Amino acid sequence: MQVTEISADGLKREFTVTVPAGDLEQEITRRLDELGRQVRLPGFRPGKVPMQILRKRFGPSVRGEVLQSTLQASSAEAISERNLRPALPPKVDIVSASEGADLEYKMAVELLPEIPEPSFADLAVERLVVEVPDQDVDRAIERIAEQQRKSEVVERPAEMGDIVVVDVEGKIGEKEIAGAGGKDRQIVLGAGSSIPGFEDQLVGAAAGEHRTVQVTFPENYAGDLAGKEGLFTVEVKEVRERLPVALDDELGRAVGLESLAELRQEIRQQMQRDYDAASRLRLKRALLDKLAEGCDFAVPPGMVDMEFDNIWRQYQAQKASTPQDATIDAPSAAAEESGADPSPAAEPDGSGESEEASKAEFRKIAERRVRLGLLLAEVGRRNNITVTPDEVNQAITREARRHPGYERQVLDFYRQNPGAIDTLRAPIFEDKVIDFIVELAKIGERKITPEELLAMPEPAGEDAAPG
Repeated sequence: MQVTEISADGLKREFTVTVPAGDLEQEITRRLDELGRQVRLPGFRPGKVPMQILRKRFGPSVRGEVLQSTLQASSAEAISERNLRPALPPKVDIVSASEGADLEYKMAVELLPEIPEPSFADLAVERLVVEVPDQDVDRAIERIAEQQRKSEVVERPAEMGDIVVVDVEGKIGEKEIAGAGGKDRQIVLGAGSSIPGFEDQLVGAAAGEHRTVQVTFPENYAGDLAGKEGLFTVEVKEVRERLPVALDDELGRAVGLESLAELRQEIRQQMQRDYDAASRLRLKRALLDKLAEGCDFAVPPGMVDMEFDNIWRQYQAQKASTPQDATIDAPSAAAEESGADPSPAAEPDGSGESEEASKAEFRKIAERRVRLGLLLAEVGRRNNITVTPDEVNQAITREARRHPGYERQVLDFYRQNPGAIDTLRAPIFEDKVIDFIVELAKIGERKITPEELLAMPEPAGEDAAPG
């Protein structure tokens, strides 16, 4: 095999590769001979089919297979011999592949850049620290208690705060309102209906009573009901008085725990996990922004094109499904190497911009995402950061739990589609790299209240790579 470099431009390399006809013929003959020991043809004993018959019968298909395997093997060998690190699979263009002649083709390959590893000790990032206030836990317990609140049937007309159990049907004119009807519906009087006046007209109703409720749907009501007159026929089946809320151990047991104290602890821990996750996300975005500021190496154009196409395709799909007067945020897209979920901050919203300007802005975002993805991948490679099989299995289990009733199907899907596992492995790898960098960086802490955290805008760094 002869390999000649014909072009070197930045990260792009082009080669001419020539495989001698003799090598091809030798491989074709070997495969035909192997096939001859297996194939059965009428008139010939097994393994005794003449080569000329095999060539006539199977030669074209075997030659095609040999050409394909030779292209793959020779291109891989050429790349390996030169210690090249391809960013994407090479592009091959056959120049000559006539029977009896040398195989000649051109190979274009884009290389991964040399990536300087930043000095993480110089990175200064702030971590927000939020502690769960007792009153937030109290309010959460009160909401749970309200949901678990019991009621009992009473033999009196309904009052505000009661529950009425009804069969109901709603119409506008002669047309039934979709979704408005139902049997044994429970309506809490005073809970606040989206249709003003509906609940008020049920106050004073008793079990067994028939009521007709007339309403006017608000002008801002969803769908085509806005501003229209509606008529509801209501058969009251029960009036139930809600019992006082009890904040005791029975409330804890009602939600599967041992006591009220355990419920309080569970709520506090969940809140703390949520605040910690929000804080980590902001720390991560800030860290990635710092990394992006400090790295400016060239990136493979092909990877940028792929990332841009992904962003633009999602953006166009979102644009097509969004009302014309709504703001469109550019969709997230995974960085090529890290599988990250970057959420750009000042991304074009598509309004008042030409398509060319939007594409130019999105291309900048795509380039940055690729650069950050490559940087994180290189940090992981140099520091032997890997994702273990146990971590992947835990991720699959978590994914299965997100689909109650379909756990087996989810597990089977990942078992039958190994490539899909990469979508789970990539964010795990990314988080481990981020954790590695955080350990080396200068991390300052600032205590804030939950209200201050929630009032902050959603974290986004123009296209912070991983998410």
